[in-house]
Amino acid sequence: MAPQAKVLALLSLLAVCLVAPASALPAPAKQRRQSIIALAQAQVTAFRPYTHYASAGYCQPAATVAWNCGANCQANPSFVPVASGGDGDETQFWFVGYDPALGEVIVSHQGTDTSEILPLLEDADIIQESLDSGLFPGVSSSIKAHSGFAGSQKRSASGVLSAVNTAISKFGASKVTLTGHSLGAAIALLDAVYLHLHLPQTTVKFIGYGLPRVGNQEFANYVDSLPISVTHINNKEDIVPILPGRFLGFHHTSGEVHIVDTGAWLSCPGQDNTSDECIVGDVPNIFEGDESDHDGPYDGIEMGC
Repeated sequence: MAPQAKVLALLSLLAVCLVAPASALPAPAKQRRQSIIALAQAQVTAFRPYTHYASAGYCQPAATVAWNCGANCQANPSFVPVASGGDGDETQFWFVGYDPALGEVIVSHQGTDTSEILPLLEDADIIQESLDSGLFPGVSSSIKAHSGFAGSQKRSASGVLSAVNTAISKFGASKVTLTGHSLGAAIALLDAVYLHLHLPQTTVKFIGYGLPRVGNQEFANYVDSLPISVTHINNKEDIVPILPGRFLGFHHTSGEVHIVDTGAWLSCPGQDNTSDECIVGDVPNIFEGDESDHDGPYDGIEMGC
């Protein structure tokens, strides 16, 4: 079971006891007009390299910089590590490198480790704050993010940017993909915006797993407006993607892919799609979720080093 799911569930219980039901917040008309589409198996399989990179985010920096972290490293054998960092406590683990098979620089961030207290405090810190103007120049102060997530992203931001610049220069890359699971996905989404602003000529993509809501409605709209490819994949009845609750002013960006009980991967259009084929409709509150779904499997891959 995923301990980070317990933390976010407790947060929601302490805040209000129940997440607002999907029926209380109807889907926008544009969302209702779009169709939910099942991904073909080839599309699902194409996510596997990123799933392993997200899972490897839980590994110690010494292992990822040497690329000897076991099954997750072996799954992407041509990967060339550039840098890794974090202590798993004050700063989540992260690594940067180049995948020649994909032709992309990869950035991965660690999810929550409940053996370390500071990540737990970050998950519980639901205050929204404007994005740091030094890291996110020109972004309106009305665009706000979860304070804990923003603080964690800030601590690794300069190291990640330096490593990405090194990888771009060394390998002549023009594409960067950010990935992570749970808290790591939240940091990676903020990093995607950060890298887009600092490397505007670079093509930026985000693929996250078990992503909690990161910011307010203005944040979700802003991310949707950027030329960033965003995909956030959630598994069955995982409760983490419905937290923090929309009643607290948090909203998901577009780009949801929901793995349903049959194993099908469904592309859910819009923000917080309320169809029962998507996470908000499938898990209307934490009591109808299953925390054991948080770590996967995502096409057979469980998260963790």
